[in-house]
Amino acid sequence: MAQAVEEWYKQMPVITRSYLTAAVVTTIGCSLDIISPYHLYLNPILVVKQYQFWRLVTNFLYFRKMDLDFLFHMFFLARYCKLLEENSFRGRTADFLYMLLFGASVLTGIVLLGGMIPYLSESFAKIIFLSNSLTFMMVYVWSKQNPFIHMSFLGLFTFTAAYLPWVLLGFSVLVGASAWVDLLGMIAGHAYYFLEDVYPRMTGRRPLKTPSFIKALFADDTVVVARPANVRFAPPPAEELHQD
Repeated sequence: MAQAVEEWYKQMPVITRSYLTAAVVTTIGCSLDIISPYHLYLNPILVVKQYQFWRLVTNFLYFRKMDLDFLFHMFFLARYCKLLEENSFRGRTADFLYMLLFGASVLTGIVLLGGMIPYLSESFAKIIFLSNSLTFMMVYVWSKQNPFIHMSFLGLFTFTAAYLPWVLLGFSVLVGASAWVDLLGMIAGHAYYFLEDVYPRMTGRRPLKTPSFIKALFADDTVVVARPANVRFAPPPAEELHQD
């Protein structure tokens, strides 16, 4: 069993493995009181006035207490982060990292701006960790890139992947979780999907170009020729249509 888990871990692509490891280590460290969550949460005042810039990163690594919700998000992080990196971003590790950086920046910007809006500032002030939102963003992007895959929710009903974010959002509401966290992830995911896939097909221009210094970090990546944009969202072959 241990060998199987080790093999599964080693086979993960580099960004997925790194993010999953950092998230698990950080959350376990907080649960054992080795690390204090008070040193990790997003606090704009401490970032600006006391130069605690690490908070811009660490708030994406802590997934609160280790419970069923933690396992739930670790599953989605491991599954959909891995699926994106191995398929849509295969051979494009730099582009995948840039997607995560873009999503993290959008989420941080939304929370900071929301904190300045009357009547909404109180709700946004409660959002001090954005790890769940970033995970949900990856789920949203994957669902947009694989909309025709058939899925099942707890064996209760089936649906296509295009509706996965909405199914999970509804489930969060049913169990009493905050819908804001999932909604923020959907907003960030849709912003990336529009700028990366929709806008270039409409105008022929691609605004989200991965900076050269990020590409230089992964210069040894195998070059993969991207599929044409009009094929990416076409229905898959019949034998793949019933994949669970």
